[in-house]
Amino acid sequence: MKELIDQYGRKINYLRISVTDRCNLRCIYCMPETGIISKKFEEILTYEEILKIVQVGVSLGINKIRITGGEPLVRKNIVYLIGALSKIKGIDDFSLTTNGVLLTEYAKDLKKIGLKRINISLDTLNREKYKFITRTDNLNKVLEGINKSLKLGLKPVKINVVVMKDINNDEIIEFAKLTLKEPLHIRFIEFMPIGPMIQDWRDKFISNNKVKDYCQNLGKLEEIYPGHIIELNKNKNWNSYVINCTQTDNRCNNANTSISSSYRFKNAKGTISFISPVSKPFCSKCCRLRLSSDGKLRLCLGSPKEINLISLIRSNQFSFDCLKQVFVFAVTLKPKKHCFNSEFYISNQKTMCQIGG
Repeated sequence: MKELIDQYGRKINYLRISVTDRCNLRCIYCMPETGIISKKFEEILTYEEILKIVQVGVSLGINKIRITGGEPLVRKNIVYLIGALSKIKGIDDFSLTTNGVLLTEYAKDLKKIGLKRINISLDTLNREKYKFITRTDNLNKVLEGINKSLKLGLKPVKINVVVMKDINNDEIIEFAKLTLKEPLHIRFIEFMPIGPMIQDWRDKFISNNKVKDYCQNLGKLEEIYPGHIIELNKNKNWNSYVINCTQTDNRCNNANTSISSSYRFKNAKGTISFISPVSKPFCSKCCRLRLSSDGKLRLCLGSPKEINLISLIRSNQFSFDCLKQVFVFAVTLKPKKHCFNSEFYISNQKTMCQIGG
């Protein structure tokens, strides 16, 4: 089997698939209050087209799939797609990222059809602050969704927290406390120059070094290495080009491709991770591609270049062999590192809901 290895020796085995650019929230750093002009139905990939792309990817060594959006659970019949993807042989790691608003409604079905892991985006535990950040009043629904996911045995349940200065940095300790009594995995993510707040993102940026210092007010954090995380979970029953990462042997093996540094408090049921794309870029470890809902294969989150797959897959010249060749070619264009700080990137980038979270 031919593998996807870029010009920097990184083995690409991870595909993040955005199934929609629509969302039931209007988070201040992701989407304007009025929303975006969403793609028409005929402009986005059908489920059958997504399955074809995944099958080609798997034949080239893709074994990790994550469904994202927009908000993936707002797309009609999403359970069908997730069920179909979970049956594809060769996918070893299959997960979903959601804002959690519809999770109470969908969690049981998702678990039943084979979904094991889930990431829930939640930036505050305060109702009024949640209204400000998301411009909706859905915090209780999200908390209910988290509890239901835990009760159903989805493992791990990860909470993605984007930390923003003067907005939610006063809640860092409250999020860290959640790991003491519940098997939740809190992931603090640095604020990135993407979306409506891009012009003043530096004013809201807090490095994860400072976030970690906040957390250690609760106690000493013990570092967990990738192999230990796996054991912990087991025991607890582009017409364009994407962000990069850091590794020891220039290959994307399981032990050295983690984009986060992970810790836990002594005797805690959950863990705390820090994802630091700005202060500690992990580009040399990057083993991922992103597929947007409108069929663009994006090679780096921090680069505006993309490869148009939807035109190919809908053309008379389409074949699986041809799509394989495009995948292989696209990977050769993957940049060495992201360009978050460049003026070119800032003036030519899309919102996160358009790229895919």
